[in-house]
Amino acid sequence: MIVGEAPGRTEDEGGAPFIGRSGRLFFTLLEEEVGLTREECYVTNVVKCRPPANRTPTPVEIATCRPWLIEQLDRVAPSFILTLGNTAGRAIFSYQSGIGQVHGHVFRSGAIRGVPTYHPAAALRGGPSVVGVMRADLGVIKRLIEAS
Repeated sequence: MIVGEAPGRTEDEGGAPFIGRSGRLFFTLLEEEVGLTREECYVTNVVKCRPPANRTPTPVEIATCRPWLIEQLDRVAPSFILTLGNTAGRAIFSYQSGIGQVHGHVFRSGAIRGVPTYHPAAALRGGPSVVGVMRADLGVIKRLIEAS
């Protein structure tokens, strides 16, 4: 299961998560590093609609959408969760640190293990160094999958 923050403009208009530039980058990395395609993953967001001006979702918005996220987790029953960015990672794994301190570490959400990594939009802004970190974080997920 892949969990992001909230829909961007392209996703809001297209009705699906991660279909814009950052999504294309992410699914290229996922296929190259883990060997999984978009079709093999369940993809969702913590917040189900785009916040005004594409800002970070507020705690109230996250709490309001939480029942839908919990239902998705219950129905999908994922083996592993990969969260993209601080908002998703904090909502799923309940850590307080920034993504720079926790990316690539294995966390638990109930019985489900997972890994937070940078949001692919950060890689589009940050360039090859952020892409390299994401590739390494995806390697952690690959090892978890292989060990299960």
